Amino acid sequence: MTPSPARAAREAEAETQPGRACPASYRYSPRVFRRAPQIVADTVYVIGGLYGNVEALEAIDAMAGAEERRPTLVFNGDFHWFDVAAGDFEAISKGVAAHPALRGNVETEIAIGHEGAGCGCAYPLDVSDAEVSRSNEIIARLRRTALDVPERAAQLAALPMTLVARIGGARAGIVHGDATSLAGWGFAHDRLDDPRHRRWIDSVFSEAQVDLFASSHTCLPALRAFTVDGAPRVVANNGAAGMPNFARRREGIVTRIGTRPYAGRRVAGMQVAGVHVELIEVGYDADRWNARFLSSWPPGSPAHDSYWRRMAGGPRHTVERAAR
Repeated sequence: MTPSPARAAREAEAETQPGRACPASYRYSPRVFRRAPQIVADTVYVIGGLYGNVEALEAIDAMAGAEERRPTLVFNGDFHWFDVAAGDFEAISKGVAAHPALRGNVETEIAIGHEGAGCGCAYPLDVSDAEVSRSNEIIARLRRTALDVPERAAQLAALPMTLVARIGGARAGIVHGDATSLAGWGFAHDRLDDPRHRRWIDSVFSEAQVDLFASSHTCLPALRAFTVDGAPRVVANNGAAGMPNFARRREGIVTRIGTRPYAGRRVAGMQVAGVHVELIEVGYDADRWNARFLSSWPPGSPAHDSYWRRMAGGPRHTVERAAR
C-alpha cells in the first residue's frame, strides 16, 4: 500500500529527527547471517530488553542455574536503560560482560558519547513525539553515567550488531531489531501479522539462510511461525526481560531455544528444525525492582512518565496477541 503524500512527507521528515532517525551505520544485509556460528550450544537464553533491571539479571541467572544443563546466556541489546545509578550501571555491565552479547540502540548511543541519533530507537510514527522526547532525555542521562566509566563505553562500542548461533540442528540469527537494522521494527507483533509485510519476511529468511530469528527492541513479545521456501521458519521476539510484558502481570520474558523443552513455566512455544523455541517468564522481585527504579526515576522524571504505568500494571498486551 502506497502511503498518502502527507504521511510520506512526515516519514521523510522523521528520518532526521533524533529518536526517530535510523542511522546508516545501523543497517546490514540479511546475508551477514550466512556465516559460521559464534555460539554452539544445546540451550540458549536470548535476553533482550533487560533495561538495567538488576533484579531480573539475578533471576535469569538463577533460572539458568536450575536447568539440568546450564544454558548459554546471550544478551541481545538494551541491557542498559534505567540503570543511571553508578552501582546499577556497573552491576549490569559486569553481569553482561561474562556472556556473549550484542549491542542494541541504547548501548550504541551511549558508547558514541554525543547526541547522535538521540535514543536510536527509530520510533515509528504511531509513537508520540512526547514519548520520543522523553526517551532522548533518558539516553542523555544514561550517557552521563557511562562517561564516568570510559572503559565500559569502549566495551559497548566493540560489541557486534548480530550473532549467529547453532542450537542442535537449527541456525538462529540473533539481532536486536530485525533482519536488516539494529533498530528495525520488522519483527514487531503487528508487523508480523500484516499480510503486506509477508514478502519482506520471506525475503529476509531466504537471504539469511537461518531457521529462526531471535529479537527484541519493540518491547512487546511475539512468537510467529512461517513457511518460507517450503520450510518452517520462526520469529521469536522476547519483548522485554526487565519489564512486564502483559496486562496485569509483572514478569519479564526471555526467549529460550533448546534441544529439550523447558521444564518450568512457559508463555508459549513451538518447534523448528528440531529445537524448541519458547517464551519463558522471568519472575524477578518486582517490588524490589520498582523501588530501585523509583530511586533513580521519581514522579515527574522522563522514565517515570513513560514507563511507571507499565512497571506497576503491565502494558496493553496479551498472551493471545503475543503467540498466535
